[in-house]
Amino acid sequence: MSIAMSAVRKLKLIDKVILHSLDLCLYQVSVVVDGEEHYVCDEQGALLRAHNMLNLQTLFEALPVRHMVLRQQSAYDEMVGQPYRAKDNALEITLGNNYVGQPLTLQ
Repeated sequence: MSIAMSAVRKLKLIDKVILHSLDLCLYQVSVVVDGEEHYVCDEQGALLRAHNMLNLQTLFEALPVRHMVLRQQSAYDEMVGQPYRAKDNALEITLGNNYVGQPLTLQ
């Protein structure tokens, strides 16, 4: 299921933003709202992707985000001759706010 970025901007609370590491420098974004994960798309329905993780982070700087993580899944479980893995091998790393889109104001 997907959700447009314009609809994401109207949400009162985003439980989690997930930046999916697809390849060396290719990222896709999803959000978890009310326990459901939705991939974020543009107004034409194309999934949001970027070659720089910070570009996706800036989209959420002014939004009410509870957690932001980077998720990576290992492709090595798909190698020929390996037994089927019963558990998910996803690795999630918590990301902080880098304030890359707006100037940092110290108090």
